Amino acid sequence: MTDARFTTEPGAALVLSGEGPRPASVELVGARARVTGSVTGRGKTWRAVLPLRAARWGGPELPLPTGDYALVVETAADAPAIEPPGPLPLAQLGTLRASLESALVRIGPPIDPAYDSGEGQAALERRYATRPGGLENAVFFESFYGRNASCNPLAIDREIARRVPGVTRYWSVVDLSVQVPEGAIPVVEGSPEWWRARGSARLLVVNDWLRRRFARRPGQIVLQTWHGTPLKRLALHRPGFDPRRMAAVVRESRRWNVLLAQNPYAARILGKAYAFLTRPVWVEGYPRNDILSGGGGDAAATRRALGIRPDDRVILYAPTWRDDRDEIVDFVDPAELAAETDAVVLVRGHSRTLLPGKDAAGPRVVDVTGFPDTSLLLLAADALVTDYSSVMFDFSVTGKPMYFLVPDMEHYRGELRGFYFDLVAHAPGPVVRTQAELVTQLRSGDPARYAAQYAQWRQKFNPRDDGRAAERVVDRILDQGFIDRGVG
Repeated sequence: MTDARFTTEPGAALVLSGEGPRPASVELVGARARVTGSVTGRGKTWRAVLPLRAARWGGPELPLPTGDYALVVETAADAPAIEPPGPLPLAQLGTLRASLESALVRIGPPIDPAYDSGEGQAALERRYATRPGGLENAVFFESFYGRNASCNPLAIDREIARRVPGVTRYWSVVDLSVQVPEGAIPVVEGSPEWWRARGSARLLVVNDWLRRRFARRPGQIVLQTWHGTPLKRLALHRPGFDPRRMAAVVRESRRWNVLLAQNPYAARILGKAYAFLTRPVWVEGYPRNDILSGGGGDAAATRRALGIRPDDRVILYAPTWRDDRDEIVDFVDPAELAAETDAVVLVRGHSRTLLPGKDAAGPRVVDVTGFPDTSLLLLAADALVTDYSSVMFDFSVTGKPMYFLVPDMEHYRGELRGFYFDLVAHAPGPVVRTQAELVTQLRSGDPARYAAQYAQWRQKFNPRDDGRAAERVVDRILDQGFIDRGVG
């Protein structure tokens, strides 16, 4: 019989104990993280402590991401099987919530059950939407719905922290497994602290839609940075007439005060796609790309964090998401690609595939879907393989080779989304349909063949990606008084 309990001393953990020989190993195995327990015992009894936290890529230990974790207990070859423990009810453990059902541990964000319901959230919304008093000299950041602290909001946060250190910086996170910048305050989505911060900050910097019926209070400013120059059709431009979608797009864009665009082409497309035609669009380049232009990024440090040798060839595979599936596409066998190209293959799923699915694995394969900063991956990679992802417009800042694997182009272009321009005609690298064709290009193709197209591409899409975009954006924020330069 195995006993189990949750504890918070010295940190959140699951403690198992039993009689007989101790297990050979005890692990919690999730889709994006795993934990190995510390097992002790001398043959009569045993004890295993599984910390409900993990560190990845050289970062700090943080609470486990929300999700389900299999409890895997391995015994020695000659030892009897160990029965799984009985269930444990939902427990509040400070930085997270956890429950145990047989051999399954469920981890959730640290939201008080009183608020973890439609009624509870509605009560918080009413409380903080109507609260009296002025606004706080603070910035509320959110990137990809709180799944990570990254993209343009992260680069703007760094510049604000450097130049206006007295301003309070909140980061919206889905749970406390999300690492936020030094000095920033994480606020878990749906918590009272999250509702208060979002409702009281003078400036909101976001890169995707706002949620939960957000309404700007008088004096609040929303800077929508968006998250990529578009190839695929967006919002009002998507195929098919859907009046509900059109109403939602217009309602959402009315929440924004300012829209940031990477280049003049994107400014025109985004302004029309989101009916954002009479308010300011700042065309300043993308702050997230500053480190790709010599803005302080360290490719060697990123490689070390990923366990990659300095002389390894690194291929980054970063496809976009599909409207008709939740998980990353399976057009590439990353282990085969690594073997056939003598390279390390980094697999980067879209932010929308972070929660569904699981990490890719294999020899010389590193799944970096959960890696916090895509820009560091672009800096560390020697080549990019993508399809229709806007990462193509960022990676071109580096001038390094790009390859476009598009086996489903007709379906994607004709049925799912549609394109704003002909990718095949303008791509700054080879466009291929199969992994075999991709391998041929990676092994023996000549990137110099695309030099003229690459130069034209950069002239059109990267004219302002000069390493100073964040500086220009924060100049505008301060000059227009969106936040005070003094202490909050």
